Amino acid sequence: MKTIMVVDDEPEIRRLVAAMLRRKGYNILMAGTGEEALRLFRENPHTDLLLTDVVAPGMSGPVIAEEVAALHPGIKVLFMTGYDGTQVVRRFVLEKGYSLLVKPFTMEQLADKVKAALDDAPKAMGTTAPDSGH
Repeated sequence: MKTIMVVDDEPEIRRLVAAMLRRKGYNILMAGTGEEALRLFRENPHTDLLLTDVVAPGMSGPVIAEEVAALHPGIKVLFMTGYDGTQVVRRFVLEKGYSLLVKPFTMEQLADKVKAALDDAPKAMGTTAPDSGH
C-alpha cells in the first residue's frame, strides 16, 4: 500500500483529500504546516508521495518539497492550488516540471493525478530526471 502525505493548512480540505485517497486504497498521513509535515516525514520515511498545497502560511509547498526531498531524494511530489495562474505557481511548480492539481477537483481528477505522480520518474527539486529527455 502506497503512503501519501497530504499537507494543507485548511483542515476541511486536508480531511476531504485524505478521505478521497483512503477510498482509493492509499495510506494517508496529514499535516497542517510545513513543520508538522517534516516531523511526520522523519517518523515515516517510507512515504511515497508528498501532496502539498503551493501557497501556505509559514513554509510554502515548494519549500516543504525541497526539505522533504533533502531527507528522501526519491520522493514523488504533487502540488495542489486554487491559484493556478499566479507567478508563484508558474515559477515554482510548472516551470520545474511538477504536476499540478487545481482546486476544486473531483475524486477522479485527484486519483488520476496521484496515480500519474506515483508512476512518474522522480525529480529532484529544480531539475528534471536524467532520463526524462528534457
